Amino acid sequence: MLDGLLAEGHSRTHATQLIIERAVANASGASTVVLVEGLSDQIALETLALRRGRVLEDEEVAVVPMGGATNIRRFLTLFGEVRFAGLYDVAEERHFARSLQWVGLDTSAGLSRIGFFACQRDLEDELIRALGVARVEQVIDAEGEAASYRRLQREPFHRGGTPDRQLHRFLSSHSGRKYRYARLLVEALDPARIPRPLSDLLAHL
Repeated sequence: MLDGLLAEGHSRTHATQLIIERAVANASGASTVVLVEGLSDQIALETLALRRGRVLEDEEVAVVPMGGATNIRRFLTLFGEVRFAGLYDVAEERHFARSLQWVGLDTSAGLSRIGFFACQRDLEDELIRALGVARVEQVIDAEGEAASYRRLQREPFHRGGTPDRQLHRFLSSHSGRKYRYARLLVEALDPARIPRPLSDLLAHL
């Protein structure tokens, strides 16, 4: 979807905003709205659902990227009487908890009890740890980007970094790559090594 909008001449920022607006519109009539920080989270969750034979839209579940954790309060007010769930980075937990309390949800037993699950750093970090450095590098190589990754590794700022940090930087270095690899890495996962936040969220839905 992003590539199509970019091909139409939209800037990356505008294309991302259009995707968010469409996700909000498509959530009309959903019984459950899953709030995620960004488009890569949406892609990863929907890809994993498909791997498990589930089409979330058919289950009246809408996954809505918010364009950043700080937007959660606005998104919590956009929908009517729905059940909320979500995925977030652990650094944003206090912000998420306050926002969920603000709309009357009880967070006293922890956010996971009401369907919100935390990534320890972010989703990319979870995927790298689940797959392992060597497997992620294989995926990058299959995409024809091994040379780009090696160039990043040789840059002075990244040369002394651990392989997992170098991979994280490579995957996050621009949004188009981040979105593309969200799908590719989830497709490459061993079924026994699904990152817990994604697995727990799907089980909750």
